[in-house]
Amino acid sequence: MGMPVINASDTTRNQAITDVLESIALAEAALAHILNAVGENLQYIVAQDCVCIDKLIEFHCCIQGTLEAASAFENALQNKLKALFNENC
Repeated sequence: MGMPVINASDTTRNQAITDVLESIALAEAALAHILNAVGENLQYIVAQDCVCIDKLIEFHCCIQGTLEAASAFENALQNKLKALFNENC
């Protein structure tokens, strides 16, 4: 397998900045949908009449992992945004 070839583009700097901002916005929207789904799952589990404490603890661990991953992803997006604006200031 050879080295990838990256061809020059005629995209302007402003268009590239806009594209990066749009990608961050889309990632934020996707993250919001994931967190909303987690919240709906939590509401469903808590509303169950016969849920045992072991299942709640197991679900809590799953939610905690998801929230930690979401937080790390949010930090990465924030760093991307900071880098974009530090580069242009």
